[in-house]
Amino acid sequence: MSDREIMNSKSSSNVKTIAFRDPVVERVVDRLVERSNVGFEKYGRTLDSERTEGYKDLLGYLNDIQEELMDAVLYMQAAREEIMEVEEFLDDEFRSI
Repeated sequence: MSDREIMNSKSSSNVKTIAFRDPVVERVVDRLVERSNVGFEKYGRTLDSERTEGYKDLLGYLNDIQEELMDAVLYMQAAREEIMEVEEFLDDEFRSI
């Protein structure tokens, strides 16, 4: 089990030590922290401050969710097409053997 110390990149007052028993979960948490840092650098605020300071309301969050899900559908389609191209290539390669 690995231990990881996670802290707010702008304030060392919020430090948490987490013992991960699953490396997959640890990698997801690492990516969430990285994404949070990128968002903070880009917008200069956290999701919490965005909400509590009135930068965005519920409809704004619902719009963001809708846009992200539409992007996800596009990414899934592109990935499916990539898989289909690889499968076609492999089929052609095995037929020529």
